[in-house]
Amino acid sequence: MTTPSSVNIARLIYLLVCEAAGLVLAFSTSGTGWEIPMWAGLLGGLVVAAFFIFVETLIKSFTLRGFSTATFGLLVGLFCSFLLTRIGFSDVLAAALNRNFELDSGAVIVGPDVATTISLGVSSLLYASLGFLGAVLALRSSRDDFAFILPYVRFRQDGTTGQPVVLDGEAIMDGRVPVLVRSGFLAGRLIVPRFVLDELQVLAESPSQNNRQRAQRGLDLLESMQSSKEVPISIEDAVGISDDETIQSRLLQSAQLYGARLMTSDESLSKVARLRGVEVLNLEELLEALRPQVVVGEKIRIALVRPGKDDHQAVGYLSDGTMIVVNHAVDRIGSSCDVRVVSTLQTANGVMVFTELES
Repeated sequence: MTTPSSVNIARLIYLLVCEAAGLVLAFSTSGTGWEIPMWAGLLGGLVVAAFFIFVETLIKSFTLRGFSTATFGLLVGLFCSFLLTRIGFSDVLAAALNRNFELDSGAVIVGPDVATTISLGVSSLLYASLGFLGAVLALRSSRDDFAFILPYVRFRQDGTTGQPVVLDGEAIMDGRVPVLVRSGFLAGRLIVPRFVLDELQVLAESPSQNNRQRAQRGLDLLESMQSSKEVPISIEDAVGISDDETIQSRLLQSAQLYGARLMTSDESLSKVARLRGVEVLNLEELLEALRPQVVVGEKIRIALVRPGKDDHQAVGYLSDGTMIVVNHAVDRIGSSCDVRVVSTLQTANGVMVFTELES
């Protein structure tokens, strides 16, 4: 990921401040017994700045959200350490160290000062160890683990906004997501991972005209959804997810990270997501579920728009695109008529319905 120019500017300013601090330190010690040369002050400021900039690059994927999570775990670990020391752990240790221990060479006595020092060291080690374990466990925990600690907060969130939804590129380019949100059938904050946005940008520059048009439509829809107050949507960085993973794997990890559902129209991705325990909202399955069921013997009214495969046939379409073939109705093309279903045929492109004119 490219480093923002603002971060580079902050690094440069920090480097200059460290160099200035080194010069001030060199000038302030002039005339004293332990004078610091100017070159040593500049070098010291450079070393300090380089060290902390190096540390900053190591934690570049560590966001404010991760920092708050680690802080919570650290506080839990420190609280556990406080409880252990308050129940007399240090006093018991100091009393044990003050006793005489019989060794082969005679009795060894540990003085009270040494015992207190050792007790302080053990307490410090206990605080550091439990604080470290608490921070690491918090960073490795999911949102559901925190919901167990704070159930009321999770209840209010789910009850008012709904579970978040992670969108993949296919769902964005499909174009039906804003309509679902505005109609009230889809609740919850929409999340677009940063790598999905990057994928759309790459497709928008693809040599294939079809891919370019679909990607451009997806970017336009994202822009319109961000400007709309009715659609809660945000673009999030995929923190802690390796760039070496495939797009599908990163989508599943993002959904698990945010405790969200995954919206897609990719059938293979839907199957893999369900195998990994991720809830899926498949747009194609939704379309199939909303498709009206036509049964043999049902009477429907259809507008005939063109001739069929046979000379006597006319063809019309339902609102969902289902093809209706009407026998002996070629002279009715351009009008609407009542027909009765006599048979249906399942094809790779959908269902074909064969009907006869209602006498």
